[in-house]
Amino acid sequence: MASTQLLVPLFLLSSLIMLSGAYSATFTFTNKCSYQVWPGILSNAGTPQLPTTGFALQPGESNTIPVPTSWSGRLWGRTLCTQDANTGKFTCLTGDCGSSTIQCSGNGAAPPATLAEFTLNGADGLDFYDVSLVDGYNLPMLIEPQGGTGGNCTMTGCGASLNNACPSELKVMDSENGESVACKSACDAFGDPQYCCSGAYANPNTCKASSYSEFFKNACPRAYSYAYDDGTSTFTCAGANYAITFCPSPSSTSLKSANGQYPEAVEVSAGTHRTSPYLIGGAITILAANWRLWQLFF
Repeated sequence: MASTQLLVPLFLLSSLIMLSGAYSATFTFTNKCSYQVWPGILSNAGTPQLPTTGFALQPGESNTIPVPTSWSGRLWGRTLCTQDANTGKFTCLTGDCGSSTIQCSGNGAAPPATLAEFTLNGADGLDFYDVSLVDGYNLPMLIEPQGGTGGNCTMTGCGASLNNACPSELKVMDSENGESVACKSACDAFGDPQYCCSGAYANPNTCKASSYSEFFKNACPRAYSYAYDDGTSTFTCAGANYAITFCPSPSSTSLKSANGQYPEAVEVSAGTHRTSPYLIGGAITILAANWRLWQLFF
């Protein structure tokens, strides 16, 4: 009888730990663009993997995925993607990860691409996050912490539309319609060490902002514009979930209001919001396993 009384709370406790401890946060991706976006995800080496590495988002659609404890990696949006009717090969004109499928499967984004970068539960238990234009730009993107404590928990990113305003020597053109679909970094465009912060320029004393990085910085003051742009571009929070929005509303485009503060996030009033099937399936599997244990002992 005593062993039975002990196993009951252990059974309940193990279920709670397995359900809540496996994931520390969620990422909610929302597409406010007028076109379809295919988010890509790359986990850093040695970090737990996410249940998906790529999926599609229709205009107005959202998707929430669970994020393991201490996860680090990068997220981005792919655009102008197609699948070959004969070979089945999946490719994107911007942000392509070279996997030939909608899943990126361990591959990163081909530049230029707007990147969201995360390290969760890092130094002092804080999450570190930023939006980077170091590898160029392909679409507007914002990160908004939700429900966090500690750090500054500031919304950050690049809400401006830069493809048309991009300097001509940095533009990536769609050969079919002649439109600018992305904006290269100077490093990608010219390969010069002073723009790439490499060789003799591989330290903050010698690698400085250029007129090209200033183009990105003036449009998006909270985003990384070159490799040593840390002071104004990395943000922290703790215990938060994160909303990643592609093409935020016009009121958030400049990322600053008249008084220099970030605006409040705008609610999504259209489209759908999906809970990840991976999270639901994992919960069912865990409960089923515990139920089998219960039957064995009782």
